[in-house]
Amino acid sequence: MQIKTVSIIGLGALGILFGNHLLKKMPAHDLRIIADRDRIAGYEQAGIFCNGERCNFHYISPEETVSPADLVIFAVKYNGLNDAIVSVQNQVGDHTILISLLNGITSEAIIGQTYGMENVLYSVAQGMDAVKVGNQMTYEHMGMICLGERQPGVISENAQAAADFFAKMKVPYELDCSMYKRLWGKLLLNVGVNQAVACCGNNYGDVQQEGPARDIMIAAMREVITLSARENIYLDENDLNYWLSVVSSLSPQGKPSMRQDIEAKRPSELELFAGTVIQLGEQHNIPTPINKMLYEKISAIESQFLANMIGFSTFSQVVFCVNIATTIISKGVWAGHLCL
Repeated sequence: MQIKTVSIIGLGALGILFGNHLLKKMPAHDLRIIADRDRIAGYEQAGIFCNGERCNFHYISPEETVSPADLVIFAVKYNGLNDAIVSVQNQVGDHTILISLLNGITSEAIIGQTYGMENVLYSVAQGMDAVKVGNQMTYEHMGMICLGERQPGVISENAQAAADFFAKMKVPYELDCSMYKRLWGKLLLNVGVNQAVACCGNNYGDVQQEGPARDIMIAAMREVITLSARENIYLDENDLNYWLSVVSSLSPQGKPSMRQDIEAKRPSELELFAGTVIQLGEQHNIPTPINKMLYEKISAIESQFLANMIGFSTFSQVVFCVNIATTIISKGVWAGHLCL
């Protein structure tokens, strides 16, 4: 199979990043951005910009009847996934390959419940430092898309077709024969960097240097490593160091999605991160105190801005970081070095 037509749903940071790149490599009408009519009107009036350049996307509403796309890319937030699945119905045919760039470890299975798992590839978007404010998205590092099948050691026809397409489009990619472990690795990263920066910092720079924010990030990640063994994934120190190296490669001024959500006063993907860890901890009777504290703090932050209250201050962030760091030491949760 050769991929010629692509449909993307979701114009957050990832949708814009990869959409803008593909727009420069393929015919504009072969790249469809799926959005409802109200959103399309807003996009066309205000524009969508990537590093200051307007993206002249070809928009398609869910109601329009078109030939099925060869590839559909889900780039929405988790809380928009169910609507997105319905919205791409006219884009999906018997041979359409489906890729999710969502965080977490469940979106592929959710998409497969509607369209079948046979054409769903597992994928992870990693290494990008995109920041979106309003209709403006900026980035320094594009990152890459890792893709493959859930079953270890298998390179399917669909996976190879997607890899060939990304190679032709010069999209950085990696064909991974252990994609479900990679998904868990991305969860390891997000549980750490997203939540630590959301609570204890402003950008990646705050967790790239020694200090409470970085210590909390690593402590939260270690809880994921412990749980992974019970799920037969077996993340270890090598995985931790790999994902810490990914964090180190990002622009210090960049911000993870959860921090961007909090600054924009919109609900974050907390349930995908700490929520997943807490649930698995209860299932396997494994304590997850760091993620529980992060969950409580981020929930309180979201409750404040949802009630039209002023968000937390930098001072309260620092106090919270020091309190968690003290708890880590006193309870012996993590024996790593703390630089307070």
